[in-house]
Amino acid sequence: MDRASRKIEHIEHTLKLSSNEPNSFKDIKFVHQSIPNIDVEHVEIHTTVGELPLSSPIFINAMTGGGGERTISINRSLARVAQKYNLAMAVGSQMAAIRDKNERATFEVVRKENPTGIIISNIGSEATVEQAKEAVEMLRADALQIHLNVVQELVMPEGDRTFSGVLERIKDIVDELSIPVIVKEVGFGMSKETATKLANVGVNVIDVGGSGGTNFAKIENLRREFTLDLFNDWGISTAASICEVKQSQPFFSVIGTGGIRTGLDIAKALSLGASAVGVAGLLLKELHDNGEEGLEMTIERLMNELKMVMTALGIRKIDELRKVPLVISGETFHWLKQRGIPTKNYSQRVYPH
Repeated sequence: MDRASRKIEHIEHTLKLSSNEPNSFKDIKFVHQSIPNIDVEHVEIHTTVGELPLSSPIFINAMTGGGGERTISINRSLARVAQKYNLAMAVGSQMAAIRDKNERATFEVVRKENPTGIIISNIGSEATVEQAKEAVEMLRADALQIHLNVVQELVMPEGDRTFSGVLERIKDIVDELSIPVIVKEVGFGMSKETATKLANVGVNVIDVGGSGGTNFAKIENLRREFTLDLFNDWGISTAASICEVKQSQPFFSVIGTGGIRTGLDIAKALSLGASAVGVAGLLLKELHDNGEEGLEMTIERLMNELKMVMTALGIRKIDELRKVPLVISGETFHWLKQRGIPTKNYSQRVYPH
């Protein structure tokens, strides 16, 4: 199967599975504050990720490109909405366009529709410095994602089977590029060990891409003649991944992607230590089902819900969310306890005012 056809298959299967995975945020509960002493209009939701100033912690995460006209249409709509709400947007893997110049238009449409917004390029961990530079040039990108998708490749019928030299390639790209480099897991979470390895090669922004969102092991199994079920329940949840990375590398900027569906999920991810959250599957399904209007309504819902949660907590700014007390229970509590990450550090935080 050619790469473009595979991209379309990924979209179709993602739409089927997009809302079926349980996320980990049910294990996180805020300590209620009966006297918040602020109004909704006092709440500000701008944030920063590394060197990037963002008007909102919500950004449109990597979805697609490289699949002909259908992916042009999807990326055009996503870029329009990103421009309207001044949201950062990442594209899907540009390796397709690097290998087939005919697919460049499926990515370039994003910058055409959003000429002044924050756009994030995307390449695989097999990419060279030259390919990274080409991906950035293609979009005049403000940052670069390098995605890690070992499990997806192992389950993919035509996937890669060689993963040597990844850290060396990432280091070379970080050293050579003048824009922020974000290393992103694709749906299976990030451990503190991985965060330390990345810190050692100069990375300081991670997208944890935790389990609970789009499950690429299940998607690739839908494409296999004989299923490989080893990895269907594999991975570290988004909530646990944020805690793992921040416990290991407290000065990292963390993006909490994986299973974000409500403004409450966003607030919980930010309170655990994320600086922003990436949303992909939810937005792709909304665009497919209800068009750009539905996509806009979903973006507005997420932002309004986040502001309401922050109001209930008496929080005016995103940074203050990382100081409010919360209680961790369930599977997330047991995971963190076994991993030596003290959960009382979250439940006994001092309220910021």
